[in-house]
Amino acid sequence: MDWKRMSGTMALIYGVMALMPLFVGGTDHLMHILIMCLIWAVVASCWDLIMGFAGIFSFGQVAFFVIGAYASAILALTFGIHPLAAMVLAGVVAAAIGVLVALPCLRLKGAYIALVTFAVHMILEPFLKSDMGRAIGTGGSRGILTIPPMELFGITFGAGDKVAVFYAALVLAVVCSVIIMLVIRSFWGTAFLALKDSAGFAASLGVSAFKYKLAVFALTSFLTGLAGGFYGHYIGMLSTRMLGIDLFVMLMIMLVLGGIGQFPGAILGAIVTVTFNEALAPLGTYRPMVLGALVVVLVLALPDGIIGLLRNLVPGRGAAEPAVAESTAANAGGQG
Repeated sequence: MDWKRMSGTMALIYGVMALMPLFVGGTDHLMHILIMCLIWAVVASCWDLIMGFAGIFSFGQVAFFVIGAYASAILALTFGIHPLAAMVLAGVVAAAIGVLVALPCLRLKGAYIALVTFAVHMILEPFLKSDMGRAIGTGGSRGILTIPPMELFGITFGAGDKVAVFYAALVLAVVCSVIIMLVIRSFWGTAFLALKDSAGFAASLGVSAFKYKLAVFALTSFLTGLAGGFYGHYIGMLSTRMLGIDLFVMLMIMLVLGGIGQFPGAILGAIVTVTFNEALAPLGTYRPMVLGALVVVLVLALPDGIIGLLRNLVPGRGAAEPAVAESTAANAGGQG
């Protein structure tokens, strides 16, 4: 997807979202769904950047989201830092941990990276429940129950004013999406594609795999942690149940439905998935089973996701971008 179509599609999606409170602004539950759509749009887009464009099979996205949520809550409660500043610092904490996780991963490939990053996901829950976790303010098994809402210009962005929270979430989602889009369209994005398609070819052009992969880990962890911090201050409480398999499966559906490496498909995938998940709420314990089956169906029916399907339906649109990757990869190497 070219620059104009990418930015136009993103503007259309967020433009429609911006108008939604005019129709459902009086319904708290529907506003909550819209807010969650925007929060998860950030997380899904970050995962798409690191996996769909950089080709790094990182399965730690939910973990970085939870790290950001807990870090922001602890900074606000324990150290008295303003929630907005705490949220930004939480992104920095998530980025720092992301870099630490990335260092051993850069020596690995494919499924081995997935195993290491998912191990972080698995380790996080027992850590948050442990004595060490309680010592730093995680609340142990009961979690954190009284997280202060964000306040800015006299407006409290809490559960009591979901319309205000929605527009704050919209700003967050737009800013993060623009950052991701600019990265994709820059020489960094070209370097990611070159490394994904042929690491040997990219290296011959002077593209440093270490530099670019470390950078994408840091950036996606930061933005995901930022979204996690926002979530914590909006919901007002946290628990380790966030690390259950349900959220991981949902995030995977968002990515597959939108189209892996088909940004801004991840945004659309997040909106559709969160809405569909809420519609399945009456199924109770059967919901994860249905979501799991949906992953299989989507992979078979829409290998390139909704965005890929729409792109293929437009005459004259093919795989144009991979064709220019080789000619511009040298520029990425020169910038490295």
